[in-house]
Amino acid sequence: MKIKFSLLAIILLASVLRLYKLDTYPAINADEAAIGYNAYSLIETGLDEHGNPWPVHFQSFNDWKPGLIFYLVIPTIKLLGLTALGIRLIPALLGIGTVFTLYFLVYELFRNKYQALAASFVLAISPWHIHFSRGAWETNVATFFIISGTLFFVKSSRKSIFFIPSAIFFALSLYTYHSARILTPLLGLFLVLIYNKHFRQKKRHIFLSGLLLLIIVLPLVLDFFGPAGLSRASGVGLFADSGPIHKINEQRRHHNTHLPSVSRVFHNKATTFAFAFMENWSRHFDGSFLFINGDEIERNKVPEMGQLHLFELITIGTALIAIAKAPNKSWALVFTWLLLSPIAASLTFQSPHALRAQAMSVPLAIVSGFGLYKILVAPRPAKLHGTLVKWGVVGSIAIIIIWSLAYYLQMYYVHMAKKYPFSSQYGVSELFNYINVYKNDYKKIIITDRYDQPYILALYYLNFPPEKFQNSHNLSSKDEFGFSTVRNFGQFSFRSIGFEEDLENHKDALIIGTDEEIPDEANVVKEIYGTNSYKYFQIVAN
Repeated sequence: MKIKFSLLAIILLASVLRLYKLDTYPAINADEAAIGYNAYSLIETGLDEHGNPWPVHFQSFNDWKPGLIFYLVIPTIKLLGLTALGIRLIPALLGIGTVFTLYFLVYELFRNKYQALAASFVLAISPWHIHFSRGAWETNVATFFIISGTLFFVKSSRKSIFFIPSAIFFALSLYTYHSARILTPLLGLFLVLIYNKHFRQKKRHIFLSGLLLLIIVLPLVLDFFGPAGLSRASGVGLFADSGPIHKINEQRRHHNTHLPSVSRVFHNKATTFAFAFMENWSRHFDGSFLFINGDEIERNKVPEMGQLHLFELITIGTALIAIAKAPNKSWALVFTWLLLSPIAASLTFQSPHALRAQAMSVPLAIVSGFGLYKILVAPRPAKLHGTLVKWGVVGSIAIIIIWSLAYYLQMYYVHMAKKYPFSSQYGVSELFNYINVYKNDYKKIIITDRYDQPYILALYYLNFPPEKFQNSHNLSSKDEFGFSTVRNFGQFSFRSIGFEEDLENHKDALIIGTDEEIPDEANVVKEIYGTNSYKYFQIVAN
């Protein structure tokens, strides 16, 4: 009863941290709007925004997003409408589900309920995991399916029927996020290697599981032969970065011109990209990334915070010492998961990358939770009163953890949107509230493209009929990062504002630009501020 109550309390805590103000904060970003609008389009027409019927990958901004999250949010959008809560509720619940599932995974591995509770608690309050649970982030969905597949695989060593749900969860993870397509096969291969002795006596369930996995994955494999196959890697992949090539050429020039073959032995694509990959991979274990500054990308972080709480320096350190003194073979799985998780992120030129390496949060929570458990149950000096020392330690730890969580929450809710005003697309809701009132008074509405993919946010906030959009737009050519956009639909145009030219050429129009694009002498009829009090747009009625 005590264990069940404690687990329930942890799940309630995880729920509050992931569901509070989920419908309003942070602001919906373009990727979330794309997920929501495409799901809405499927509900209304059976086609995505570009007219593709029930796709495996969604074309979206020509980045061909894995499709499972689009289908997962269909029920809540059908129920709640095209709203932030409709888009975010299922991913948030899966984030809570990950906390719940972690308890059972740790118990299966170590057969210690208190250690399992500690791991689940650490993940429940993890800044890294909370951040990506509070939005329609594909990586959070992928982490849920990966941990569920791992749990059932471990359980299958005792009861072979669990091979079947394990295969299903692992197969579904491949439909969720690009990084999972690297982590899942590697983690699955390691699981097969360490549990191989169980395979010899359970061939029937293994065969059925393997067949089921192949059937589920087949549409994904076939879709790889289409434009979705390499689209993402071509934009953000390590080989898309020209920097290493320039470095190779520079290093070769340093060699004697009479020995060009020697320079090629040491300075070539294989060695240079291998070093770049290792550097990227190692950055994910840097103390600054984990405990001090976090990701460099503002959308992926909270101000003045690492990906973990600062107190976890102590819990992780304690755990590493305890593991070194009394190793357990189950730790092999935990540390393998930890070492494999940054591989996908390391194959891109943006590193360290909290979003693509979010699966690290699970093994780190297991390690940190073990350290917390060891601190709480560590033997006390015999000469001191056991109860007094015990409650002194527990009280001190409780104060530290409560302060750390409170510090994180005030940085998240009070400071994040003000410190990083472009970390999400604040001000856009307020803009379209205005446009919705006055759009019928103007023949044309010109909106700046200074902020990410404004067309999809227009579709989302206007609840624009999908059947009208599908037949009246074109995607632009891909930019240097492999993304396309829509420049025009209906009365809307999305581009950089050339104010004098737009003023002259577009009568009876609303011209909406940033403070920098709209001159001081312009006849501004409305200034648009976000909930963070930052001015995002100026509106001129021509």
